[in-house]
Amino acid sequence: MLQTLLPGTPGPRKGPHPVPTMKKAHRYSQAAAVANGPHQVVPVADTDASGEEVDGREARRRELQQRLSAHLQSGRPRVVLTDNVHTMLSIKRGQGVLTLRIHHMFLDAPPVIVRALAHYADGKGNDAAKLLRAFVDANDHLIRTRTHARPISVDVEGKHHNLQELFDDLNQRYFDGKIEARITWGQRSKRKRGRGSIKLGSYTVEDELIRIHPVLDAADVPQFFVEWIIYHEMLHEVHDMPIVDGRRIYHTREFRQAEAQFEHYAEAVLWERTNLHKLLDR
Repeated sequence: MLQTLLPGTPGPRKGPHPVPTMKKAHRYSQAAAVANGPHQVVPVADTDASGEEVDGREARRRELQQRLSAHLQSGRPRVVLTDNVHTMLSIKRGQGVLTLRIHHMFLDAPPVIVRALAHYADGKGNDAAKLLRAFVDANDHLIRTRTHARPISVDVEGKHHNLQELFDDLNQRYFDGKIEARITWGQRSKRKRGRGSIKLGSYTVEDELIRIHPVLDAADVPQFFVEWIIYHEMLHEVHDMPIVDGRRIYHTREFRQAEAQFEHYAEAVLWERTNLHKLLDR
């Protein structure tokens, strides 16, 4: 993802950029790009740093989104709240929508900071960056004392497929090792035979976690198909999901083009079409 580092953060790029990323100076490493999909949700923290219920924070998120829309000149805002300790602000542009992943410290930001957020997103980064850096530093305690999400156990060793080995190989071959998500098999509960649908994979941005349905951990499921599902979910970390005419687009044309770059794309699509009924009945 193209980015601009704020003053005080070492890096090769200099000057403002239309889609900047703001990292906590010196202390934190680069976070992953914004991505998501229409999949299952992994449990996250019930409260934020102040103990506020998530539902209340959602109302404030919408309010912040409306406040930003009054100042933005280059698109409509979409605010995604995070408790990320790596990146305080990242911005990605797609089809007229600016997706701002913002640490919850910005929820009650004063008007001058909201304007700075908008100017920074519009590429007017010099003065805005200084204001935002000062605001982050002044609210550093909200990072150190925030409530963390409940821990998630990670299970990668299957009976027939090792997810971590497949993930690592795909990460190097297709993403230059830049995908930061973790991966795990989904819950190995009693199987529901004769189901009408099945989610073979999911990615949740809050936890940067890929889940793969355990129905794929079988001897008759070829490795290239498991890789295909993993690769699809990895793409969600690097592709935006813009809002077009009020609807969220999870798989854009660029996403589908990237899918087609998978080495066994045609084989995987064909295998799914001819074997989906077996997976549904397991």
